Amino acid sequence: MQILRVAWALAGASICCLVVMWVHSHFLEEGQLAAGTCEIVTLDRDSSQPRRTIARQTARCACKRGQIAGTMRARPACVDARIVRTRQWCDMMPCLEDEGCDLLLNRSGWTCTLPGGRVKTTTAL
Repeated sequence: MQILRVAWALAGASICCLVVMWVHSHFLEEGQLAAGTCEIVTLDRDSSQPRRTIARQTARCACKRGQIAGTMRARPACVDARIVRTRQWCDMMPCLEDEGCDLLLNRSGWTCTLPGGRVKTTTAL
């Protein structure tokens, strides 16, 4: 009797997995992103200047209505479009938890200050 229950449980789990895989493949074509997600497409680093590294990244996002591509916790993410329109960059929490966020004077980006005093500056295009 116990073996029969285990067999039914495994059969049910297998069917659930097949249904999930079918739904995933049916609604997401190859290369498509799920709504509300982002992925990094390119990441270039230039360390040719002493004590300075310039990094440029391009992200691809599939944001929901009212959202736009932004940065959250130092990763690409979909954020409220109001944040980008008003250039209140720190509202999207772009820095890591232990870092402090400050707007640049001309609001073209933000800085993340690490506890040791090191500063990461990000400008938005």
